[in-house]
Amino acid sequence: MSDFQKQTVQWFPGHMAKTRRQIKESLPLVDAVTELLDARVPLSSRNPELNELIANKPHIVLLNKCDMADEAASRRWKAWFDGRGTPALAVDCRSGRGLNAYGETVRKLLQDKIQSNIEKGMPGRALRMMVVGIPNTGKSSFINRMAGRSRAKVADKPGVTRQNQWFAIGGGIELLDTPGVLWPKFDDPEVGTRLAFIGSVKDEVVDVETLAVRLLAVLGAQYRDRLCDRYKLDEAAVAECGPYELLELIGRKRGMLVRGGEIDTERASAMLLDEYRAGRLGRITLEFPPGA
Repeated sequence: MSDFQKQTVQWFPGHMAKTRRQIKESLPLVDAVTELLDARVPLSSRNPELNELIANKPHIVLLNKCDMADEAASRRWKAWFDGRGTPALAVDCRSGRGLNAYGETVRKLLQDKIQSNIEKGMPGRALRMMVVGIPNTGKSSFINRMAGRSRAKVADKPGVTRQNQWFAIGGGIELLDTPGVLWPKFDDPEVGTRLAFIGSVKDEVVDVETLAVRLLAVLGAQYRDRLCDRYKLDEAAVAECGPYELLELIGRKRGMLVRGGEIDTERASAMLLDEYRAGRLGRITLEFPPGA
């Protein structure tokens, strides 16, 4: 395991067992589960234990932050999840894009439950959904948007939700918020890198310059035009650069110099990561459906 991977692993919280227990204890209270994923890295932003944890509960996937992901790629991801029996919606929880289909999707998923409630003389019984997802995928933003007001605490930093909370969102649906879920180890070390790219791993525990260079290796290969457009770079020159040299080019273009004319690559790294996470480099997807 590389030093970067070790740094990434160190962030994962020691209360994972407690979180698993909370989910298992709460499952009898809900009819289905809504899982928030980051549309830019849908598989990397999943908890691989979730399917086992939720057992036979119906399951919906929200591909959040779709406004920062490639639209064609998001359509492919939706088809991939749908094809595996898990309804998926491409959404942006901050603007509300795509969320108007959520209620209908829940009712379609739980039509047997609705019919059962009617037969039991409880036609107005609320449909209860557990909301889960790793930190920074937008659970609180989703709940706030659906509830119509800021009922859940929202922050750009991962891990702000601390205890289970219920929220009524109208349309006969209630949401149960849960603490952020993140696994304690990686089967694939690239998962940790992708999570760090999108900000789901705290920057304080990773080498920001190393992370920026790794991101530039991906973007330089797949989205070179976006980099050239954003940072006013010559595409031919960029094609000849390695990732670190590309970081230096970007730093020089932004005037990030220190005494002696050297480039402040640490400052340039932080800027690059901030701009990528804010969507200023354009709509970029870093992960695609298996076999696609």
